[in-house]
Amino acid sequence: MRKMRSQTGIMSEKDNNPQVTTNEIPNSPHPLEEFKRIAKQIKNDITDQKFAKHMDDNDPLRSLRQDFCYPKMKDLLGADLSLVDPNEDCVYFCGNSLGLCPKMTKQYMDVQLEKWAKTGAQGYHQDVPWVNCHEHLDTDMAKIVGGRPGEVAIMNGLTVNLHHLLISFYRPTQKRHKILCETNAFPSDYYTFQSQISLHGYDPETSLLCVEPKVGEVTLRTEDILAKIEEEGDSIAVICFSGVHYYTGQMFDMLSITRAGHAKGCYVGFDLAHAAGNVPLYLHDWDIDFACWCTYKYMNSSPGSLACIFLHNKHKQNDFPKLIGWWGHHPDTKFNMDNKLDLCTGAYGYRVSAPPGLLYPPIKASLEIFNKTSLEEIRAKSKLLTAYLEYRIVEKYGQTNGIAEKTLEPKDGDLEHVHIFTPSDPEQRGAQLSLSFSVNISYVFKELEKRGVICDERKPSVIRVSPAPLYCSFQDVHRFMEYLDQALKAAAITAALDKE
Repeated sequence: MRKMRSQTGIMSEKDNNPQVTTNEIPNSPHPLEEFKRIAKQIKNDITDQKFAKHMDDNDPLRSLRQDFCYPKMKDLLGADLSLVDPNEDCVYFCGNSLGLCPKMTKQYMDVQLEKWAKTGAQGYHQDVPWVNCHEHLDTDMAKIVGGRPGEVAIMNGLTVNLHHLLISFYRPTQKRHKILCETNAFPSDYYTFQSQISLHGYDPETSLLCVEPKVGEVTLRTEDILAKIEEEGDSIAVICFSGVHYYTGQMFDMLSITRAGHAKGCYVGFDLAHAAGNVPLYLHDWDIDFACWCTYKYMNSSPGSLACIFLHNKHKQNDFPKLIGWWGHHPDTKFNMDNKLDLCTGAYGYRVSAPPGLLYPPIKASLEIFNKTSLEEIRAKSKLLTAYLEYRIVEKYGQTNGIAEKTLEPKDGDLEHVHIFTPSDPEQRGAQLSLSFSVNISYVFKELEKRGVICDERKPSVIRVSPAPLYCSFQDVHRFMEYLDQALKAAAITAALDKE
């Protein structure tokens, strides 16, 4: 594993210790302090393009960008090529929604297509056989989330997997019939919780508990989550939070939530859609009961690609109810076709359908890139990159942050301002900032799109920007700030004209 070079400011958070059992290393210095040190050393202002270039030149992960297909301005829908260089890389800040395509994906896909074309059904049993292709990736996938061998299975889609897991872990009784989640959970999760509750004959109005932020805040405080668990724990069957909240970008304290839930006799699981590949996870060491995640966001594994489950080894031999399919059958006896169930233990026992061989290559291509580094190195750069974006926004526009610690007025009397919903504490977020503006986000989003900035808008009032550290750079952040300033001014003019 490469060593991090201290002069870049991108430093490892720990000595690759697999037994770490905290969400983050405590008392780590704020990235801003490192920026100030570097700026003084190279005699450049933090907002100068030369500072961003210095950070990129000394970034030990900079070569990984070359492993991805990076979209050009000229190929984007909605880009106004009179405003940008057609041959320049776009500003791709949308890894929280869909990661970029690894360059090796096409080569690996071509191999599978050629195998299908030339050998037909024989492809099930040759050259990374389709019959068990997903098993060739499980170990590498488990490393991404801190799982042990046999605890991770690649299968289905995210919501399907959440249903599968809740069938096992949500077994309500008259005393314990509630599911606890965060307010404004991702809609698909929310619908899953509602439907599971209803399927068991309970009422979501009384059996689905959502922890609310304090008045005037948009993110949750850990102490409020733990207080709700303490207050309601005896009636809670399952606690299921996001690892990182899709809308605000807040990273939850998974370890503390798990410990509090277990102390009250609850099962605890997480939807890691926005956490896997984004932040270091230690699911086994944190004693989390179950988790699920998709692979097409920070995991870069193609739109709608296969999802994954984690089942802690302590539940490996469980007799929980579950939906059973042929692919959960032990491979040694699967093809006996005698209808005598020989179910795999652990996560493999939850597989129901044959793996899609053509969805194997994108996951393989992505995991190979992750294997060139570590989640700790990725996280170290991510903290700096996101903090650099935050600093540039605050320096230019002022902000109120997501947990209302401070308020800064817009600078120089500018009408434009940017409100950052995401927590300002780097330990409470991943590679995402959720922004709202003095102008309606639809106007701002369209103007950013014209300038080749790919991000996404989430109603009612947020544009999410995500500088994913595997392929985004500090100079991308610098360019984004230039385009954001142009976009806000243009959006304000358009909004004013529409009101006339």
